[in-house]
Amino acid sequence: MARKKGIVGVLWRTILILVLLSVALVLPFRWINPPVTMVMLERNWQQRGTDYHINKQWLSWREIPRHAALAAVVSEDQNFPNHYGFDIKAIQKAFAERERRGSLRGASTISQQVARNMYLWTGRSWVRKGLEVWFTGLVELCWPKQRILEVYLNIAEWGDGVFGLGAASRHHFRVPASQLSSWQSALLASSLPSPLNYKPASPAPHLIARANWNLSQQRKLGGSTWLAPLE
Repeated sequence: MARKKGIVGVLWRTILILVLLSVALVLPFRWINPPVTMVMLERNWQQRGTDYHINKQWLSWREIPRHAALAAVVSEDQNFPNHYGFDIKAIQKAFAERERRGSLRGASTISQQVARNMYLWTGRSWVRKGLEVWFTGLVELCWPKQRILEVYLNIAEWGDGVFGLGAASRHHFRVPASQLSSWQSALLASSLPSPLNYKPASPAPHLIARANWNLSQQRKLGGSTWLAPLE
């Protein structure tokens, strides 16, 4: 009996330590800009021995054009201001579509993408999905929505070695993010589902159609004022 209690005690202490460690990995970045992410490290490792390098430039929330932030939310997670990390309706729709078409479309929220890019590896497995759920909950608990979106726009992958809106605007359009037009922002946002394949500066018809839809949806939501609750 005493041995059983000892094992349970060790188990609970281990769980507590793991919880505290994961909180320590998340909470500081409410105020500190992350210098690197796991995806950046993974890409760098995959390209070792080549001239691959990380191109990034951090933009504070005040430096991010609101139309660019709105375009990203429209493209990736239109329920972002309202959910707590997981969009249940989007997940239900994704599984319903899987029943019809036999394939599962993405239903990850911006919060999930931040958790995955910051702390995990690419690829698919139940272990990674479980960790993604855990870190998404911590990100939502520890950071305000504005910070989540700010970090997302600074760590999202926008090309080979290109991370964040600041680097993406210069890489694709040769302008600083402050000079991005609404159309350019829509093109960048519309390329997010497959950033290594789309070319925003010379968009294919499919990307142009997605960008036009993005702008139309922005107008339906009321423009950048729709993000006002995050300010």
